[in-house]
Amino acid sequence: MLEILPWNCSGEFFYDTIQDSVATFFNQFTFYNIMMKKLLPVILLSWFLSATGQGKNEELIQWNEDQKLTWADYKGKVQTGSDAAASTATYLGIEYNFNKNGFGYKITCSFSKTKSWGSHKTDYILGHEQGHFDIAEIFARKLNKQMSEYVFNKNTFKADLKNIYMKLTAEKDDFQNQYDKETNHSINQEKQAEWLKKIREELKALNAFSNY
Repeated sequence: MLEILPWNCSGEFFYDTIQDSVATFFNQFTFYNIMMKKLLPVILLSWFLSATGQGKNEELIQWNEDQKLTWADYKGKVQTGSDAAASTATYLGIEYNFNKNGFGYKITCSFSKTKSWGSHKTDYILGHEQGHFDIAEIFARKLNKQMSEYVFNKNTFKADLKNIYMKLTAEKDDFQNQYDKETNHSINQEKQAEWLKKIREELKALNAFSNY
């Protein structure tokens, strides 16, 4: 689904039809990939929806190995009339900048307390949701790896950086969907356990790029 999302140019807001991304242009460029996850009660099915850009007053949690999600983090208003048991929103973002001192970037992988809510809360469902947040962190580290290998080109960097970001977030979305498909949205407990192990191994393999 193509969503109309805001981007900022010289302090003014405009709108562009760029799916799952927000860009800020000065000598600075920001893109956000936003994933909202909904889980149906009883049969525990889940799917992804695109969300609009990050709000100014959102309460966020940055991914932290020692800080796992709890249901207390789900502070968003439950959508009345929805058949979903929970909705989890995460952001994968990167900010690029350059000046006389050179080229730099900052990556963020965060969970929105403000936009996330739950009405059917179990430890098992929460574990599946944590898996999605951890997958976002895997791709934050992959993004850091690619950015650390990028050779800055003043003539092509805008297109280069956008292509790196968009390709990686497309891969992330495919990985998230594969997680849900193979676990049958957490219903298959054996596959769920296998995937959580796989996610842990991926994080460990990319540990050298966790310092973004």
